[in-house]
Amino acid sequence: MKQSLLLLFSIVLLVFACTRKIQQQPEDQPTSYDTVTTRIEPEVRKPRNVILMIGDGMGLGQITAGMYASGNKLQIERFPIVGLHKSHAFDQLITDSAAGATAFACGKKTYNGAIGVTPDTLACTTLLELAEEKGYATGLVATSTIVHATPASFIAHQKQRKMYEAIAADFLRTDIDFFIGGGKKYFDRRESDDRNLYLELQQKGYLVSDYFRQELYEAPADPQRNYAYFTSDADPLPVNQGRDYLPLATQMAMDHLEERPGKGFFLMVEGSQIDWGGHANNESYIISEMQEFDRVLGMVLDFAEKEGNTLVVTTADHETGGFSIVPPARMDSLATAFTTDYHTATMIPVFAYGPGAEAFSGIYENTAIFYKIRAAMHW
Repeated sequence: MKQSLLLLFSIVLLVFACTRKIQQQPEDQPTSYDTVTTRIEPEVRKPRNVILMIGDGMGLGQITAGMYASGNKLQIERFPIVGLHKSHAFDQLITDSAAGATAFACGKKTYNGAIGVTPDTLACTTLLELAEEKGYATGLVATSTIVHATPASFIAHQKQRKMYEAIAADFLRTDIDFFIGGGKKYFDRRESDDRNLYLELQQKGYLVSDYFRQELYEAPADPQRNYAYFTSDADPLPVNQGRDYLPLATQMAMDHLEERPGKGFFLMVEGSQIDWGGHANNESYIISEMQEFDRVLGMVLDFAEKEGNTLVVTTADHETGGFSIVPPARMDSLATAFTTDYHTATMIPVFAYGPGAEAFSGIYENTAIFYKIRAAMHW
């Protein structure tokens, strides 16, 4: 009887200890999706900067087609670390860009269409916001509108991705140091209110310009001021129709953020229209956008190699089109096929370079990218 009571008492103490441990777990710890390989060992050197490169809709098919169309060689091959992430949304196997980007930005699975909010529509803290809180400079560059789903998910908190004017207003709630993208009309010719966010940015001290006033190369950034440039009124053109600003915008972003005072910087760059080529089931559209994005990857890697203190992570939110290379394809003459004009649920490659890159090998949920970057930066 005495032994039974002692055993029962021991079990009660064990349960109590475990309960206290669970209750004391910080709220920002990974969910069950993110418990594997989300921590970096203490001896790994902390990077000063992190650059997150997102090729929207870029799966292995898109990368491979771009590679063969470029003489069997891409800059993306320079990354020493490769992993895979599971792209599904909170309640759908097929994610969209909003849920996918929110997973990267906040470390939370959410519903399709959600911009920086959890499944119960509560705002979640993003990597860009964390960077600002920690004293880092921040930037966004995209070949879509700057209020499109992917860039929006790092800076805004809205229930639906189509709320472009509300997303634009969220830019004024931050002190983002640098952004370039389309969508000028959502800032200065709004239908939902009479605000002129272009003017409000200027009143906050931003150096603001746009495609109508001057070309990007004619609008240099001032390292003493925040910077915004609008590349189009609505959606920018495809690269094969004359859009050419992504390489310059990315170089300007890196240079500007590096010169800003602070501890370092966080920069997200999106090659947005790889995805649009997939939706259009257009092989040449995909390949031209992939090739441009890859050229920019080369520039970013050159910067990271020179500085020696920058973590570069490259991935996609999802694959678009079910794009594949099929017979009778040859390296100099591709034959391709599509299975859909929407997204697919295939796992997505992740490439990493720089201090902390080793943590990005393996297979994990898309939300783990948030925790891996956060762990690398000690945020």
